[in-house]
Amino acid sequence: MTYTARQLNRATLDRQMLLRREPVDVLTAVDRVVAIQAQEPASPYIALWNRVEDFDPAGLDEAFTSGAVRKASLMRITLHAVTAADHEVFHHAMLPALRASRLYDKRFKGMDITIEQADALLGHLLEFARTPRQKAEIEELLHSHVGDVGEPGVWWALRTYGGLVHAPTGGPWSFGLRPAYRSVTTRARERLECVAEMLRRYLTGFGPATVPDMNQFTMLPRTTIREALALLDLTESGGHYDVPDRTVPDEDTPAPPRLMAMWDSTLLAYADRTRMIPEPYRKVVIRNNGDTLPTLLVDGRVAGVWRPTEDGGIEATSFHALSDDDWTGLAEEAAALKKLLGDREPQVYRRYARWWNGLPAHDVRVV
Repeated sequence: MTYTARQLNRATLDRQMLLRREPVDVLTAVDRVVAIQAQEPASPYIALWNRVEDFDPAGLDEAFTSGAVRKASLMRITLHAVTAADHEVFHHAMLPALRASRLYDKRFKGMDITIEQADALLGHLLEFARTPRQKAEIEELLHSHVGDVGEPGVWWALRTYGGLVHAPTGGPWSFGLRPAYRSVTTRARERLECVAEMLRRYLTGFGPATVPDMNQFTMLPRTTIREALALLDLTESGGHYDVPDRTVPDEDTPAPPRLMAMWDSTLLAYADRTRMIPEPYRKVVIRNNGDTLPTLLVDGRVAGVWRPTEDGGIEATSFHALSDDDWTGLAEEAAALKKLLGDREPQVYRRYARWWNGLPAHDVRVV
């Protein structure tokens, strides 16, 4: 069979817990959604608020503090929040790409240090970071071993591929503007088996999906992806792979409105972005520099964007006409979101306000 566009959309919403908020704990939710984009500290919290019934942000605070959920550079060389078990697998799967993104970059080649020296420093760094360390402490350690190697500095490379995770530094969202890092213990893994497991996990949270979709999610070569897929017991239909025994909802399944976090993974996990974003809106919500705006989902697809107002409201900008029922649903969501933000950071994402200039606004309402 060939899936319709709406079936694929509903499959994503179902697996990402966006057809209904579900009564699960934080760790179960993170496991089910697989990987939460975490460039902005607030985004994992808003992502889970959208998915978990009676979400308590203190549960995610505790998961980050205990290490049950880890924040680290992984897929697409960007920050994700994942379970500890997934972090170990995903890091080994992504390691060649993480290394190449730095060690073969012209900025690294312009520094007075070799790849071998950088790798040798990693052992010292991992030992030093058994206790959480901030950037200045780490750079002082590295400087004591190799001196001034030039810009951007060897720490720029090691923090990406060294396997370090971000250590919580406090409120309002566990991680502040001055990040701290700590090392974690991982066991040796066979790399292709890790890639296969990462792709299996991807399909549990984002499937059915194509090889180009998996390439977009990971930025790994398609040849590597196909080699890893051969290790898995999967179904395949019309070029879409899936884990066995997973169903796809009917395309007429209702989808409630949602106010999504910046960089929500559902918008970035596919080569075919039209699964979640109508093509005319793709470049509006995903900016040229990669910033991915907080969006409105209506009937399961992006219909606009949102941001807080200075007086504690939520401003919703629709890109096309919405029904009265749609606006009522968005207002109900906004009322609940204001409570979450009011307890933590009412003006979340305010430094991205420049992107609201020139939006294709059909209707703007404070809801």
